[in-house]
Amino acid sequence: MGAAAQPRAVTLTPPAAFTTRPTLTGTFGMAASTHWLATASAQAVLERGGNAFDAVVAGGFVLHVVEPHLNGPGGDLVGIFATAEAPDTPVVLMGQGPAPAGATIAHYRAEGLDLVPGAGGLAAAVPAAVDAWLLLLRDHGTLELADVLSYAIGYAQDGAPLLPAAAATIGRVADLFREHWPSSAELWMPEGTVPEAGTLVRNPAYARVLEGLIAAGAGAPDRAARIDAARTEWKTGLVAHAASAFLSAPHRHSSGTDHAAVIAPEDFAAFDAGYEDAVTATFRGHTIAKAGPWTQGPALLETMRILDGLADDDIDPSTARGAHTILEALKLALADRDAYLGDGAPVDDLLSDDYIAARRALIGDTASHEWRPGTLPDREPFRPALRTEAAAAAGTGEPTVARTGDTRGDTCHIDVVDRWGNIVAVTPSGGWLQSSPTIPELGFCLGTRLQMTWLDEASPSALRPGRRPRTTLTPTLVLRDGRARMALGTPGGDQQEQWQVPALIRMLAGGYTGQQAIDAPTLHSVALVDSFWPRTWSPAGAVVEDRLGDGVVAELRERGHAVVRAGGWALGRLSAVGIDRERGLVWAAANARGMQGYAAGR
Repeated sequence: MGAAAQPRAVTLTPPAAFTTRPTLTGTFGMAASTHWLATASAQAVLERGGNAFDAVVAGGFVLHVVEPHLNGPGGDLVGIFATAEAPDTPVVLMGQGPAPAGATIAHYRAEGLDLVPGAGGLAAAVPAAVDAWLLLLRDHGTLELADVLSYAIGYAQDGAPLLPAAAATIGRVADLFREHWPSSAELWMPEGTVPEAGTLVRNPAYARVLEGLIAAGAGAPDRAARIDAARTEWKTGLVAHAASAFLSAPHRHSSGTDHAAVIAPEDFAAFDAGYEDAVTATFRGHTIAKAGPWTQGPALLETMRILDGLADDDIDPSTARGAHTILEALKLALADRDAYLGDGAPVDDLLSDDYIAARRALIGDTASHEWRPGTLPDREPFRPALRTEAAAAAGTGEPTVARTGDTRGDTCHIDVVDRWGNIVAVTPSGGWLQSSPTIPELGFCLGTRLQMTWLDEASPSALRPGRRPRTTLTPTLVLRDGRARMALGTPGGDQQEQWQVPALIRMLAGGYTGQQAIDAPTLHSVALVDSFWPRTWSPAGAVVEDRLGDGVVAELRERGHAVVRAGGWALGRLSAVGIDRERGLVWAAANARGMQGYAAGR
């Protein structure tokens, strides 16, 4: 890295300052998530004697009901955990479904498309979240399925208060629902108007689906068999057949055109969630564990490896010099993400010492305005078209489904740690209420993860039947001295890694508590190829929270960053839990931005 204009000397010493809430500490168990009702449900399970896996599954199903604009049963998830019995072994929970058998590039091109749409049934991968939750519960939980699902069933039957953001989302797509997706209008606008924030919203159809999963195992001989029966029912029963039949009728997509989905019952039946080994890298003596190249997780590892070779003063996110360095490292790693990552792609070369050193050397004093993937032996980088916002807007179709945020959902996150030392982080997403038309018998829609694939065989994340799209979902597990210490994550699409990087730097290099790191002002780059339709790129774009300070913003602009100020508390929805093994404590922290994330525990 070249020498910058001389900044004042800085350290990563955490501020002795106000935080929005304390970092919770205790000895019994902790939960943290993006919604207080999911956190409370998870903590209630711990209080009833369940472990972290029982708790996280209960909270995860509650998220389907209370954050329907951010995830749903028709979506997907990525989890990462370590058990009390094997605290040195990070395990990835794989809940990302593949492209259906009929999802070929040729079919989508024949439909007149050059990108997979961002909304509509053609963008649906095989739903995987429910099967993954049930697998985790079977193998690592202790409670019966009926007990764990009782919280979500209760909220679906009796109602949960509608979040302001969910009401606003329904408002943005109200015309789409009325004119093209009447089944969605019936569920989310039952009186013909957008419900107000705080309205109790019920979803009896989804409650019946969950009750059906429980009933499927009624005659099974033991707990594991009962959960397996529920998994079979999900993949071969009502859900698979109702979803496939309903979406086979042409319906409006974000392209502004009508198409039938290609997903079939056989696609549901062929998928099994599973476990995978984590990919790891070191930073300041810690091991950071992530999911593999079918996620963007390796991009965080590459970023942290680049930054690990620099002094603390060079990577302090609170200074212009540090913010600049972090932005540039992220841009390099995210360019490699789009050039090289995809289901089955090798990652060792991207994390090798020589490659990391070469990438680090590219960070100069000023912002790069180029998209710069690296060069790897015997691998040609995929180079997607660099579409700016202005160019993409020309082909976005109807205003109700254009890229204005109308049909773009977000994500949820939940973490749990228990008194035995089990620790888990899960990032569920997809199946947003605005993803595709609601399936009336089910009370939910399918997701849109295939929009992250390319209709280009040269891409490592090309659309291919049976292959997983490269997802943005990316929770993190941190180990120290060979044992799991911390689990964290955040919603945010392409920003998920980017918001985790400053928090990890502050905690692992600066000694910040979890809550201090989450509350501290953050930033991200938009100089990347967007993972979501219509796949745009903004050269040198950076978004920062105002609390970084006028001086930092001014210097970033002097260095060539196209800075957008997002407001004081606007970026990130991180939550985290951890184990302080030296003091015999567990801890949790959650994000105040958005006024809905909470941690709880004792």
